[in-house]
Amino acid sequence: MKIVSACLLFFVFVVALTAHAQISSFQHVVVIFQENRTPDNLFQGLCSAPYGACAVPPTTAAPYDIQTSNWKTKGGSIQPTTVPLANTYDLSHAHSAFNAMCDVVVGNPPTCKMDGAAGIACSPQKGTSCPPNPQFKYVDNSTGILNPYLTLATQYGWANYMFQTNQGPSFPAHQFIFGGTSAPSQSDDSQGIFAGENMNGGAKVAGCNALSTTTVNVVSPNPTPPPYGIENSKIYPCFEHQTMADLITDWMYYAAGPGSIWTAPNAINHICVPSGGECTGWGTHVVANNPSQVLTDLGNCDLHQLTWVTPTAANSDHASSNDGGGPSWVASVVNAIGNSTCTDTVKGKQLTYWQDTAIIITWDDWGGWYDHEKPTILEGVEGDYQYGFRVPMIVVSAYTPAGYVNNHRHDFGTILRFIEGNFGITEGQLGFADSRATTNLQLFFLLNQAPRTFTTIPAPKDANFFIHDPRPPEPPDND
Repeated sequence: MKIVSACLLFFVFVVALTAHAQISSFQHVVVIFQENRTPDNLFQGLCSAPYGACAVPPTTAAPYDIQTSNWKTKGGSIQPTTVPLANTYDLSHAHSAFNAMCDVVVGNPPTCKMDGAAGIACSPQKGTSCPPNPQFKYVDNSTGILNPYLTLATQYGWANYMFQTNQGPSFPAHQFIFGGTSAPSQSDDSQGIFAGENMNGGAKVAGCNALSTTTVNVVSPNPTPPPYGIENSKIYPCFEHQTMADLITDWMYYAAGPGSIWTAPNAINHICVPSGGECTGWGTHVVANNPSQVLTDLGNCDLHQLTWVTPTAANSDHASSNDGGGPSWVASVVNAIGNSTCTDTVKGKQLTYWQDTAIIITWDDWGGWYDHEKPTILEGVEGDYQYGFRVPMIVVSAYTPAGYVNNHRHDFGTILRFIEGNFGITEGQLGFADSRATTNLQLFFLLNQAPRTFTTIPAPKDANFFIHDPRPPEPPDND
């Protein structure tokens, strides 16, 4: 009888929450994808006033898991020093660089010692040289350049344990965020066979409209590790499997180049439909040469159910190719949504974009920078390429409490699960990273609470700057 009463009370509680929910789901989900950073490298500002405090492991008083000193090396430890956001060198973030930094301990599943960052190669800009210990740097915020990021992280939701799904660079990472896998096919994914790198030879065009001679290395399981994952074949970078764009028909992808490795739809044959060196099949779903078009579209009340936003090189945070514009770029997109007067009619109510949009901000890979947190390595064949290192993630919405810190482990598959669940699609339906993930971001949203009033995120550059920027919208470099 007590059990029945408890169940009845719980049912009443759930019904009450549902009845008083402001919204049952979001009308729009926007995924903003930045480049090549770790929490330890980009978010040291969370460790001091006025933003917060850090501890390893985190505590109630110091909730952010950022390591500020004694970064681990094979010889002991090293004290990190600062580097500008717009620095003059890049670090390898190939699969081999993952193996170097991880310094694997063979097991089932394997684990990382996380002491090998010094083994990651450094490539300086022409006429410059790499500094000592280039991997052991964190971004200098003495000018406040990172304040838009820090404001977003502390005024909305921060994930302490967000990991890139793949153990490699941008091309496979963007495939994972778009479709849950970088495998050429569904069968390849189940066998742990993934496109694991960027284009060979520095090819400037990726995907199904690339030159016929273009190849990408394939990572396959190694039956006798180490290493986990061996690159023993190359394939043309045009794949065939379902993506989120097949599950949600109202989608848009903003990018800086139709053949870029950051333009994920170009590598899916039935979406690209290549002809004459161009993708002819994606129609109006891809804005391929102007990411700032998202700001114009938002001003015209043209926001789709699912939107991916990728940056130009200058605004990407990508080492050696950005000019420091990334924090302002992200803030401009968030501000355009938060301050929009555009509305949707939802169950007879008029809701602004701010009131019915979830914004997820994350970075595609670790960029070769140090991070102290060990990734969870999947068991089975997928574990030879999943998961990679930690990347930042900020979740923004009118229903996300200020200062919320989430300590569950997430990856790109988590984001896909959230998108699926939000739009009434069975979570894990793609059968890729969305199926392997165990979380779905729901804890970032209190939909039964009244929507928060939006406050503009201060930033040095605003939407007007990006919309009228005369520079060609170059994609980040092809490393």
